[in-house]
Formats: sequence, structure tokens, C-alpha cells
Amino acid sequence: MLTNFDAAHLARSVIAVPPLARDADLNVADAPNRALIRHIEAGGVRSLLYGGNANFYNVSLGEYAGLLDFLADAAGSDTLVIPSAGPDYGKLRDQIPALRDSDFPTVMVLPLKFPATRDGVRTGVRRFAEALGRPIVLYLKDEDYLTPAGAASLVDDGLVAFVKYAVVRADPADDPYLSDLLDRVDPRLVVSGMGERPAVVHVRDFGLAGFTSGSVCVGPRGSQRMLEALRDGDFAAAESLRERYLPLEDLRDGHSPIRVLHDAVTLTGIADTGPMLPLLSNLPDELRAPVREAAAALLAVDADPTVAADAATR
Repeated sequence: MLTNFDAAHLARSVIAVPPLARDADLNVADAPNRALIRHIEAGGVRSLLYGGNANFYNVSLGEYAGLLDFLADAAGSDTLVIPSAGPDYGKLRDQIPALRDSDFPTVMVLPLKFPATRDGVRTGVRRFAEALGRPIVLYLKDEDYLTPAGAASLVDDGLVAFVKYAVVRADPADDPYLSDLLDRVDPRLVVSGMGERPAVVHVRDFGLAGFTSGSVCVGPRGSQRMLEALRDGDFAAAESLRERYLPLEDLRDGHSPIRVLHDAVTLTGIADTGPMLPLLSNLPDELRAPVREAAAALLAVDADPTVAADAATR
């Protein structure tokens, strides 16, 4: 596992946001999680962010330190691993000792929408980062969470490693909040945080450094090639690659991004992710077939190097 953070890494690797496999007793499952990490790394991806898809919201304090140790050990030596903390202030404070004892260079603060205010969020994130003594990943999922000025104040004070921007828009090109944010924060410190769907617009039109992805856990090669095409300014190739992810992304957006991805990894045979940690639950039977079909199609295309290479050279 990489133990230092360099902002240039954001443009070098897609940031995978994997699910967390658990066994029948809801313990973290060793072999399946390692298998999923090896699958992602085999596609050239060198960043893992364990957040909402891993259901870190519901991770208990009792298992937190052990989970951090496991993730640090499971990743390759050149892979950046970012765990999450929070979302409430009490949990943030209680998780500091385990994070201090770890070698993770940064940690993402999970956003809390209620009960929270913009001023309270800014104060809480600041106190957490200062107490931890490391810069954090600021996750902007709702424009009511922080003002652009409030986010910029944390960046300016050296408390933020990078910003994960994930405010959903009907048209990602029309985003005054993001424009305001980028007037105050260097775009090289901001990544698109909603998968492949808005990534081309976010990188091409707004100059964001890169993007996070859940579907990269199924198709790592194509997603990584997409980032490389964006970095090289080959937007036609990036758009061609992006289209391959939309069937699975449509299902995720329509039926829960977290649940669909969790079960998609199992249904493709990549790794048995097992039951979901409450308060979430696995997909109902009627959704398993369409998810299996979409995920298997993406995996098949991704596993064919000639297809991925062809798309990346268009």
C-alpha cells in the first residue's frame, strides 16, 4: 500500500470505490476481498476508496481498527488505499486513534445530510482533520453540505488532500456550484465522483483531475483506458469507452448504486461479496437477472484486450 499521497496520482489512476465482501456472519471476508482487489489492480487501477459502496456508514467502531489493518495488507504495494470515517461527529472523533495508528495518507469524511448545517460541517471537518494531523478527502455530495467558499477555506488551510465532487445534475455541463467551487479550488485537486456517466464532461469541460468509479470493479481495464484517453485529450475514445458502462450504471442509478454493484461483483463470479451489512440489503430476485446480464456483458468486453484497445484508439 502506498503510504504517501501525491495529487498527480488523481490523473494516473481511476479511483475505484469497491464493495466490501462479508461472510454469512457479516464478518469481513478475507479471500473474496483480496480477489476483488487483485481483479481491479489487474486492470491497471491503483487507487481504492472504501466509502459508501463498502457501507462504511454502518461499520462498527469495534471492527474499525481491524478493518483498516486488513485493507492496508490486502492492497498491492503501489496501490493507494483510502478508508472512510464518520459520518457523524462522534464517530469521526472515536475513529481518530485507529487512523493515527495506520499508514493511510488520507481518509474520506462521509457526508451527513441530517442533522447537519453548512457551518457545522465546516467546523466538524476542520476539527477532525486538525486532530488527525492528516489532510482528508472532502466528499461533496449535496450543495447544501458546504458552500464553495466553505470548502475552499478547508483546502486553503491545507486540510484537504482532494475533493470528490458528486452533486448530481440533469445536465452535468450546467453546474454553477461546480463552477463557483473551481473558481476557488484548483481543479487538479478535484475529481468527478459519480462514475463514468459525467466523467467526460467533468474532465473535458471543467478540467477535473480524474474520476471515481464503482463499475470499474467489474470492468477495470476499460475505465482506466477511459481516464488515460481523457488525460490525453482523446475525448472521442473516452466517450466510446464510457458508453460501455452505461447499461450497468443505468441499473445502479435506478435501483441503488451500492446494492447493484455489491451483487454485480458476485453475479459475475469476480468475488462472492456475500450479504450486505445492515441497514442495507441485497437485491430482490427480480433484479438479479438484469444486473447479471449487464455486469457480465461489461466484464466480457473488458476481458477482451482487442475490444478495449480498439475503443481506446478511436
